[in-house]
Amino acid sequence: MPQRDIGLILMRQLASGMAVPMLLADDKGDLLYFNEPAEILLGQRFDEVGELPLEERRRMLAFRDEQGNPVPDDQPPLVVALREKRPVHRRVWMRGFDGSHREIEVTAFPLVGGGGHLIGGVAMFWARKQA
Repeated sequence: MPQRDIGLILMRQLASGMAVPMLLADDKGDLLYFNEPAEILLGQRFDEVGELPLEERRRMLAFRDEQGNPVPDDQPPLVVALREKRPVHRRVWMRGFDGSHREIEVTAFPLVGGGGHLIGGVAMFWARKQA
């Protein structure tokens, strides 16, 4: 396991104690962690999924817009937050690891370390309707 920036380590610790579903990614968008509340919406436990490269996560967690159109690979909230280094909010339909589709609200934001360099990002999300 590679050495992680202290900001990512602290964010993972914070996320583990939060009641809001949260997903943590590195600066490339690779999945590093999601908390227990997120397991319900994602349809699988983090211990079963583990860390995932961005491309693999894209295949497993597909997003559609409110009209049912696929969200382009460069447009999911966390991807935009990382690329543009700004917070992003969007409503989408997500196919979880379990294949279930859920309408969710996502707020994503970048994590910026000392000196202003990007170290990763966080997506907080919640279901719009009961799954």
